[in-house]
Amino acid sequence: MIEFIKQYIYLILPACLWFGIQLFKVLYEYFHEGKLDLKRFMGAGGMPSSHSAVVVSLATLIGKHIGIDSPLFALSAIFAFITMYDAAGVRRAVGEQAHILNEVVKKSKNMSLEEFLQEKTGHTPFQVATGALIGLIFGLIF
Repeated sequence: MIEFIKQYIYLILPACLWFGIQLFKVLYEYFHEGKLDLKRFMGAGGMPSSHSAVVVSLATLIGKHIGIDSPLFALSAIFAFITMYDAAGVRRAVGEQAHILNEVVKKSKNMSLEEFLQEKTGHTPFQVATGALIGLIFGLIF
């Protein structure tokens, strides 16, 4: 079993981090807001960023085991920075725009939506940094 984990650590650790963080978000919302929203498990946004944890853990594992001077580490590091930039920039802006559009629709007498737009799509820079720190720590440990 240990050999299996060692062989597939580049898949297992990021997948476990994603699962654990998403489960944390569901449980946190349940205990703090009193509602069990299982859609949050597959949803984006919230504290911490599971996307950041996944890509940073992968880049850390690659840097630690293959070397920070390898092309594979460079690829994974660039991939991590793009992912984190997107989470805190583009997807956060999309969430803010969705919030505004939802408010406009709520206040309008001539407009309606079957389902409101998803507002929790991006992250604050702090949520991204926290996810990245989690990914770094777990990547260094394993």
